[in-house]
Amino acid sequence: MSQILRTIDLRGQRLRAAELRRAVPRAEIDVERATAAVEPIVDDIQARGAVAVKEITARLDGVKLEQLRVPQHYLDEALETLDPVVRVALNEAIYRARTVHEDQRRSDTTTVLGDGASVTEKWIPVDRVGLYVPGGLAVYPSSVVMNVVPAQVAGVGSIAVASPPQREFGGRPHPTILAACALLGVDEVYAVGGAQAVAMFAYGTEESEPVDMVTGPGNIYVTAAKRMLRGLIGIDSEAGPTEIAVLADDTADPSHVAADLISQAEHDPLAGSVLVTDSEQFAAAVDEQLRVQIAATKHVQRINDALGGHQSGVVLVDDIEMGLRVVDAYAAEHLEVQTKNAREVAARVRSAGCIFVGAYSPVPLGDYCAGSNHVLPTGGCARHSSGLSVQSFLKGVHVVDYDESALREVAAHIVALADAEDLPAHGAAIRARFADV
Repeated sequence: MSQILRTIDLRGQRLRAAELRRAVPRAEIDVERATAAVEPIVDDIQARGAVAVKEITARLDGVKLEQLRVPQHYLDEALETLDPVVRVALNEAIYRARTVHEDQRRSDTTTVLGDGASVTEKWIPVDRVGLYVPGGLAVYPSSVVMNVVPAQVAGVGSIAVASPPQREFGGRPHPTILAACALLGVDEVYAVGGAQAVAMFAYGTEESEPVDMVTGPGNIYVTAAKRMLRGLIGIDSEAGPTEIAVLADDTADPSHVAADLISQAEHDPLAGSVLVTDSEQFAAAVDEQLRVQIAATKHVQRINDALGGHQSGVVLVDDIEMGLRVVDAYAAEHLEVQTKNAREVAARVRSAGCIFVGAYSPVPLGDYCAGSNHVLPTGGCARHSSGLSVQSFLKGVHVVDYDESALREVAAHIVALADAEDLPAHGAAIRARFADV
């Protein structure tokens, strides 16, 4: 019987970082190709505004919109009719996320370099943000929480949410999305998805003001639009397909690991599920558990496509030391560490979007109720980028405050450096104040 996950055997090999990156499986997405499809959409919305958004939505989503913004009474109705069990769960997720993100607040710092000479780093929230909530193969009220909470804690004054319109709900986003917005006090919600939502946010229309920043995960067309418009707007990251890596030894429970690999595979046929282990016997036990558990799941075809794709697999290593090198090279969006002394091993990880320690910190905990943020870097970007946080919505601005005597103290140095760079007008700006320099 063939294995569910293909095996990549790196035992006995001494690979450089670049070779490790190539060896570990990962989804390949062609953002440049998507950009070719997105460019005319973005250009049309820049030129024609809301009319273009509505025409594109009718063509791509099969929904005819009279207005882009969802009327308030639909948000109120969605909250009133929300399953009470789901409402309690969302409130708990909001509470935990807010508690964690409140501790991320930044304080202004002032450095005094001498009498009358100081530099203050001041943290100023972005004025207005557009938060994108996907609506494809699944419903993501949790993504409303993960985007809105850090923006609110940062002090962003104007928050708008966009989520794709659903034909079965009268051309509005899914009611659970609307209910989550209502719970969080967000009343500016647009029934717009895909690249057209990013373009609407970036350029503004007759029905919506432009934003300064767009955050939130989406499909490849959302990613392409964010790449295309970056600079006009700030973005959080270029999100690719979701991914999980599990670093495990034979002390882990194969049923737990299999369940966690499946949990991410059900997102998308392109989702990546990677097991890194030093035990061939453990890998075989996980594969057997995958076979049993997949048969009992709802999205069997989607999961099989993801686990059987080239982006998923088992990586066999000589030991956990080598396993750490592999997971650092992979830089997974989500990394679980299920080994002996898991805390100590996890403390040595250098690159991951979020690290989940031990058997009772599975990725779904982070998706919903850990208090951490689930908008995380994918595609290896965790080597250099962070997940969404309060910091994402803050701008660090230096405030320079020197008096006359403080400036005189460094005036000659400024002139010397200006002359060295052949920028004499810089020096002249100092001499205009101190003729004797």
